[in-house]
Amino acid sequence: MRADARENRARVLTVARELFAERGLDVPMAAIARRAGVGIATLYRRFPTKESLVREAFTEQFALCQAVIDEALTDPDPWRGFCTVIEKVCLLQASDRGFTAAFVAGFPDLHSEVRERTWHGFTALAQRAKDTGQLRADFSPHDLTLVLMANGGLSGVPVEMATAASKRLCAYLLESFRAGTDELPPPVPLSLDQVLR
Repeated sequence: MRADARENRARVLTVARELFAERGLDVPMAAIARRAGVGIATLYRRFPTKESLVREAFTEQFALCQAVIDEALTDPDPWRGFCTVIEKVCLLQASDRGFTAAFVAGFPDLHSEVRERTWHGFTALAQRAKDTGQLRADFSPHDLTLVLMANGGLSGVPVEMATAASKRLCAYLLESFRAGTDELPPPVPLSLDQVLR
């Protein structure tokens, strides 16, 4: 790829991430091309579908999310691993609003394998923390959706404030997830897609 083509591609990806963060995944491809200063034909030559653009724009974040789960699963202390996942995923959500939309996107095949692997990893991690008696027995993996919905409420504030508030919110939530606290109402089987609604 020529140097100018590489620069155009990098600029398109940067602009796409910015616009997805600002306006969600519904932003038109033409708006991305316009802000990146490239023609629509150039955009479609590099990214023939919006799904391919979203996938490429968030590849690093998807890999990071999976790495967080994988690392937590190797932690000899399941509670610490569980807490690390909640904290890091919420921080990623608070600092990059477009990522959450991409992760739970309505595109049928968009990283579905990654989502599935991440979900199974988180479920296994939660079970390990329960088995050691550190995570409350009535915690459901679906509660992760509640956490993301609550944390997503910080989207209207500047990123610096959102990340600081996210850390505090996680501290509150993790304390309530600890075994030995009062019984909760039954879990609600929310899907990750409901985070966007």
